[in-house]
Amino acid sequence: MLAAQNPIERLLVRAAETPDAPWLYQSINGVWSALSYSQIADQVLRMAAAIQAQGIAPGSAIGIGGRNTAHWVMADLAISAAGCVSVGLYPKQSVDHLQYILKHCEAKLVFVGPMIDAQEFMDALPPELPTIGFPYPDAPKCKLDWSRLVEQHAPLAKPTPPGPDDLMTLVYTSGTTGYPKGVMLSWRNAQFTVEGLLKAMPPRREEIFFSYLPLAHMFERGAVEISSLYLGAKIYFLEHLEKLPEQLAFVRPTRFFGVPLVYTRIQAGILRKMPQEKLDRLVGIPLIGSLVKRKLKKAIGLDRARYIFSGAAPMPKPLLEWFDKLGIQVLQGYGMTENSIYASANTPSANRIGSVGREMPGASTKISESGEILYKHPGVMLGYYKEPEKTKETFTEDGYLRTGDKGQLDADGYLYITGRVKDIFKTMKGKYVAPAPIEGALARNTDIDQLCFVGSELKQPIMLVSLNDAGKKKPRGDIEAGLIADMEAVNANLEPHEAIGKIVVVKDPWSIDNGLMTPTMKVKRPQVEQRYCDLIRKEGETRSKVAWEG
Repeated sequence: MLAAQNPIERLLVRAAETPDAPWLYQSINGVWSALSYSQIADQVLRMAAAIQAQGIAPGSAIGIGGRNTAHWVMADLAISAAGCVSVGLYPKQSVDHLQYILKHCEAKLVFVGPMIDAQEFMDALPPELPTIGFPYPDAPKCKLDWSRLVEQHAPLAKPTPPGPDDLMTLVYTSGTTGYPKGVMLSWRNAQFTVEGLLKAMPPRREEIFFSYLPLAHMFERGAVEISSLYLGAKIYFLEHLEKLPEQLAFVRPTRFFGVPLVYTRIQAGILRKMPQEKLDRLVGIPLIGSLVKRKLKKAIGLDRARYIFSGAAPMPKPLLEWFDKLGIQVLQGYGMTENSIYASANTPSANRIGSVGREMPGASTKISESGEILYKHPGVMLGYYKEPEKTKETFTEDGYLRTGDKGQLDADGYLYITGRVKDIFKTMKGKYVAPAPIEGALARNTDIDQLCFVGSELKQPIMLVSLNDAGKKKPRGDIEAGLIADMEAVNANLEPHEAIGKIVVVKDPWSIDNGLMTPTMKVKRPQVEQRYCDLIRKEGETRSKVAWEG
């Protein structure tokens, strides 16, 4: 079976069998160019030889920084071919976390590509650490140059063959608290998950991917980079974030992966051009409705997509239903870095809205007595790098991975996430509240960008929300009326102690820049609570249903 080969072997087989077939597509200043399997294999093996020529020992950690590019993928493969371990570095990662990761993994080299925070990134690197710059006009200047190194070295004749339990990569979690942990993933982990993916979602005709989520995260690395080698999929790389709508419409991928925030932005873009009332009216007209749906899907760039997935964080059920009415089936899946993002997923033929699907082939799922989701399968990590005690705490006595998520399975095996074990808070009434389902329910309001339900030591919990661009342009009275109506609808299905006591609209958006979101677009709950602690305390004592910061 194809998945019995590791990614390096797979690349070399494709380069031998279809040398001129294009694999990676890169846009520079809006102009697309393609790199074939043979061109990529040649550069990968030359760079692997260059790595070894630096005197870097097998098993050493090598970092990769920068936005998603063809050379990010080639660097990852070159590191593996040289017998070393890749460490992805998130864009816009805090300097403190970046320096911690490089020191913790004892990085011997860092590849650097174009990025928004280039100067901050370069300033954070230890002066003695060698760097190799990717050949892009907006990439930072480094000590060594990719193109020159490729020219200077002959292709590595015999790439170091990894053993199945050898370390393939260290993926540092972008957690919401504390320093990131280095998740150790092996070649066996990767091959198991790819094999399962091929079983659950086999390739059909031409496969095209659009890469824009951080390759430093295992979701994008596994679902796009590694999977593409086995599926024979082409990868197009987003040039700049502001070009996402334009380039997504150009690429028209057959498989599209996003986080909930991406889908809320797509929704907002549609509603800017066509208000909800008009959209509902047109979609409801026979024949015309079908035409409108087809045009919308093509305008977005999802008309060829056979799989449209949302992951990394729960996607609100109202948003899933909103897309479903437009004929866009967004499938939720579930996984975490520690299990190689391989746990459960909905599929086009087996989709239950609100769930994260049924377990993937070979995965064993169970719910603990306390309601925590547990997993065991050959894709589960080797452990946390240099942290045996944390590793031990993360597994049950019978070898199941503790996910930290609470959930429940229905009679048909569909998994529902009900919150994070550590996110549950207690109000002054002594009652516990799980915030995630309540946040998901209020997310039906299309003016909301992000939200966070808080209530520790309050008489009644309150919802902090930030508005999207469309919401910021509406009259305050209209916003309040919509928020109150949706709050009352949500509260009607809650216990009294869980009910939203008030909605507080904050001024500033939550982002990676201001430290309120992780690089994988999850809200950092502790940081949000800390930033707005005075506002939360103040508004927890007043009676209005909606309040505004400032």
